[in-house]
Amino acid sequence: MSGPALRLAVELDGDGAHPAAWHRAAHSPDHLLTPRRVSRVAAAAENAGFTLLTLEDGVLPPGATPGVVGRIGAVERAAFLAASTSVIGIAPVVPVTYAEPFHVSSQLASLDHISTGRAGWVVSEEARPEAARVWGRTLVDGAVARARESREGVEVVRALWDSWEDDAVIRSVATSRYLDRDRLHYVDFTGDTYAVKGPAIVPRPPQGQLVVLGRPDSVPAGQLDVGLVEGRDLAALTAAAAAAGTPRTFAEVEVALDTPDATADERLADLERHAPWADRGRLRHVGSAAGLASLLEQLRGVVDGVRLHPLVVDEDLSVLSRLVLPHLFELRHALRPLPGATLRTHLGLERPDNRYAAAAIPAQEETR
Repeated sequence: MSGPALRLAVELDGDGAHPAAWHRAAHSPDHLLTPRRVSRVAAAAENAGFTLLTLEDGVLPPGATPGVVGRIGAVERAAFLAASTSVIGIAPVVPVTYAEPFHVSSQLASLDHISTGRAGWVVSEEARPEAARVWGRTLVDGAVARARESREGVEVVRALWDSWEDDAVIRSVATSRYLDRDRLHYVDFTGDTYAVKGPAIVPRPPQGQLVVLGRPDSVPAGQLDVGLVEGRDLAALTAAAAAAGTPRTFAEVEVALDTPDATADERLADLERHAPWADRGRLRHVGSAAGLASLLEQLRGVVDGVRLHPLVVDEDLSVLSRLVLPHLFELRHALRPLPGATLRTHLGLERPDNRYAAAAIPAQEETR
């Protein structure tokens, strides 16, 4: 199937998508969270031509099986990488099941300022009961309740990003005024479980609104810029993308590739001795780089982009960089991000108007 060129994203949390990926990592376990290792992987993804990297997160340790696991907060890692990269978009996974949307808004707006407009946000949920105890919060029980928290959390965060108009910061030495208070706005949100007054404590992000990614079955399509869609085969994925209702859709694809040292099947079998690779209902490619390139070419016209989940980052990212992405770029089946552009620009999304500034224009006209 032909269609517009894809944008490519990659998930880079930990050592890979497999829970036992650390067994095949190219570094010792104690180097997993070092700045050098984190920046090296991000640089490899940027040099390969990925449009976006995402960073998984949660208050509980990753993985449910014995082994070496560890994680630093995704927002903190994203802020570090924003200063060590220059082109690639950076989207931390931030659940709002228990986190305060006011703080999430401030963190992500700051990230967009640090990265000069390259930030995104992957909305997720905290489903495990233990997370509530870590947060010291009442358990949000059930899919419906978690979806409500996500819906209201995204609504509040987006409103807070607009609570500063673009020209609210005036820095007037003559009048000793830093802000125009008339361009700051209360969001006055009241939901089912909390209320937020506002305004934010961080100026409006460079993109106006960060790119918000999430699953359309968890967050209303109208609150998302990019719907992350899943399906075990091309037909299921096509149906999910058609039903998403979001401005852009990205397919979730898990990949295990042949390497010079072992086939994908051999590598997967080696890791399965330690722990199973759980079926999450996603399209999965286990095989050659050429086979993956062919699969991604079939997704053109079905989705706008793909988020790849490598089996083992240190092994699969190298193959993606050498054999998969160059082939797609040469045929213009995928596009590299451009220096100096925002993540919204890379994804073909317009910078949105500020809701409060836009609302004030008709009111001013009525008073004339």
